[in-house]
Amino acid sequence: MIRSLLASLAFCAALAYPAGAQTPAKQLFGAAATPSEHAPAPFGSYSAGCLAGAVELPETGPSWQAMRLSRNRNWGHPETIRFVQRLSIAAQRIGWNGIYVGDISQPRGGPMLTGHASHQMGLDMDIWMLPPDRLDLTRAERERISSIDVRTPDQRNVNGNWTDSHHRLLRAAASDPAVARIFVTPPVKLRMCADETGDRAYLRKIRPWWGHNTHFHVRLNCPAGAAGCVEQDPIPPGDGCADAVWWVTEALEPAKPDPNAPPPEPRRDLTLADLPQQCAAILR
Repeated sequence: MIRSLLASLAFCAALAYPAGAQTPAKQLFGAAATPSEHAPAPFGSYSAGCLAGAVELPETGPSWQAMRLSRNRNWGHPETIRFVQRLSIAAQRIGWNGIYVGDISQPRGGPMLTGHASHQMGLDMDIWMLPPDRLDLTRAERERISSIDVRTPDQRNVNGNWTDSHHRLLRAAASDPAVARIFVTPPVKLRMCADETGDRAYLRKIRPWWGHNTHFHVRLNCPAGAAGCVEQDPIPPGDGCADAVWWVTEALEPAKPDPNAPPPEPRRDLTLADLPQQCAAILR
C-alpha cells in the first residue's frame, strides 16, 4: 500500500515538473517505490543516470541476504542481479556462508536522497566486509546489524578483521569479466598488492577510494547492447600498486589552508534536466 502511494507521488511529480525544472531529481527518484514497466536498460552514467525495468534482488537467497531493506535499494539491472548470485556462490567456495549485500540502486535508479553519488544505473553494488554468520536474519535484524571495519584508525593499514578470505573474495569479484572496477579502502589495495603471489592482472581493477572500509563497491561494465549507457574512463595500465601508496601517505597529510582561496561552491543537486531524456519517461 505504501509503495503504491509513493509510486503515485512519483508519477505526479514527474508530470508536474518539466525537464528544465529545478526540483532535485533525488526527490523524484527517491519517491518511486516500484520499477518502470520497460525492458531493462541503463541510461546515462554511473553518477548521472537512471534505470528502466529494474529487477529486484530477492531479500534472501541460498547464499545472500539483502541488507537495510527499509531503504528499498535492492534493485538493479538483470546483469547485476546475476553477478550478485555468482559472487555469493564464490563466497561459499572460499568458506563464507554467503554475502551480505548493501545498496544496489533504487527501483528506477537515479540520484538518491542520501548516501551515494553513484549507484544510479543499477550497475553498482556494495558488498559488506562482514562474513555472514547467518542467512536467516529478520528484517528488523538487518536494520540493526552493522558490517566490520577492516582499516586501522590512522587509515594506513588493514586491521585484524582483514583475512585471506577477504582477499580471495575480492580476487574472485575482480576476475569476473562483467566487472569494470572495485572500490576499496586504500590499505586493502596495498595489502592485496603485498600478499598476491599469483596472477596479478586482476589487481588493476581494485581501486583505492575514500571510505569503503566496511564494504567494497563493485561497478559493472555497461551491458552489451546498452546504447544509452556511458562507460567510465578506462583504468590506467598496470596493477596500480605503486600509485596506491599516495593514499596512505600524502593524501592523509593535512593540507595547508590558503587564506586567499575563495570558499568552495556547494555541490548543486542534479535535476531531470541534468539526466538523459529517457529518465523523465522512466519516472512516468
